[in-house]
Amino acid sequence: MANHKSAEKRIRRNERVRRVRQSRRSRIRSFARRVEEAIVAGDGELARTRLRELQPEIHRGVNKGVIHRNAAARKLSRLSARIKSLS
Repeated sequence: MANHKSAEKRIRRNERVRRVRQSRRSRIRSFARRVEEAIVAGDGELARTRLRELQPEIHRGVNKGVIHRNAAARKLSRLSARIKSLS
């Protein structure tokens, strides 16, 4: 347990930041799941639309430090390739 005021404050701040990051990560996963569902259903047009909604969320996650930029590029690339193979 923290013994200094500054350490106690840091614990509170860390918890706040953790919740924000967790929320953003969850949001990204939700958008990604919607794209996956459209791909599995075989609906290419819906999948493309959902991918366009997912892209800014992933890039925002990169800017906020929630996800690594290479991981973001990999996810978008793989989803794009799967959508392309539908048509």
